[in-house]
Amino acid sequence: MTTLFKNANIIDVIGETVIAGGSVLVEDGIIKEVGTDLAAPADANVIDLGGKTMLPGLFNCHIHMCSGAGTGVRENLSDATTTVRALKNLTTLLNSGVTYVRDAGAPNFIDVDLHEAQLKGDIVAPEMQTSGRCICMTGGHGHADGREADGADDCRKAAREQLKAGANWIKLMATGGVMTKGVEPGSPQLTEEELRAAIEEAHKVGAKTFTHAQGMTGIKNALRAGIDSIEHGFFMDDWCFDWMKEHNVFFVPTLAAPYWIKYYGTSAGIPDYMVRKVENTIEAHMDTFRRAHKAGVKIALGTDAGTPFNKFDKTAFEAVLMVENGMTPMEAIQCGTIHAAELMSVKETHGSITAGKKANFAIFEKNPLDDIHVLLDCAMTVLGGKVVFEK
Repeated sequence: MTTLFKNANIIDVIGETVIAGGSVLVEDGIIKEVGTDLAAPADANVIDLGGKTMLPGLFNCHIHMCSGAGTGVRENLSDATTTVRALKNLTTLLNSGVTYVRDAGAPNFIDVDLHEAQLKGDIVAPEMQTSGRCICMTGGHGHADGREADGADDCRKAAREQLKAGANWIKLMATGGVMTKGVEPGSPQLTEEELRAAIEEAHKVGAKTFTHAQGMTGIKNALRAGIDSIEHGFFMDDWCFDWMKEHNVFFVPTLAAPYWIKYYGTSAGIPDYMVRKVENTIEAHMDTFRRAHKAGVKIALGTDAGTPFNKFDKTAFEAVLMVENGMTPMEAIQCGTIHAAELMSVKETHGSITAGKKANFAIFEKNPLDDIHVLLDCAMTVLGGKVVFEK
């Protein structure tokens, strides 16, 4: 199938320019040509975008597709109910311009099963990579749905279990966190030796690793152990930034997650222990982001969607917060496109509107380079050259 998307203002995230009045020719889901005044082949379907702005499809590199983005109070749902929720969340992501996600932990390998269904074409959903169950210490952050492991050998086995089930990433819990009662951000959990054992297993088969990390000791343990991506990253110092740049470690800050907890608070039903922990750490979180950006650390966009009131249609709010904390709109868009594609090891096929890459696009009425809030209102999503959402 051949489609010509014409009359668009195309944001070039690599050249950092805008192609005014641009066109994109797509054949069998792959971009064949990008430019102005492209002629439509005789058999082509022509879609006139009427001067709207075209971006590469957005990435959200940290979601929990099975979570409800409610108050954060634990629910006891069947796998069937949880799967139906996940499918709705994936559709919501698509309808907001998100065409690629990384799931950061789901119960009973539901994320892995849905990834398989997406690859087979059984469901229409963003392309995705998954991590299965997070690996945590006994009683540690995420233990309710995670794989509790103690000691290097058990962590090694836990990583092998996730890989055997089909996970693309191994998620490790280096510190405590906000949403687990009885643990604190800042407190180290899995040790450097435990982290290294799991990371080695992932790297042996070409998989990558990321860590929930909200404290200096845990972050440094993970970095020395060979982690590929730091999530949240509260309290990082210059040593962390230097290490990350030298070893090509990404930072996925998830600024939106604490923002919504603080915004809604206990009056909306969020447990007081979560609100307290956010209030004690949110300024350090924002400060870490600003310093990491200034230091030149590679940053990719992820929201932690599924945490309290952190909705699946608000991926772009992370870009809003990035701009409010020092990035230019172009830099924030790059975090959600070409930089995210690099983190996900798909930069050669995704992340920019370039000939030879997958035809995944997000279309907006206006130009987000003028106002980043434009990204909150998607007009059309194109996945593999097919329009899967139109407002």
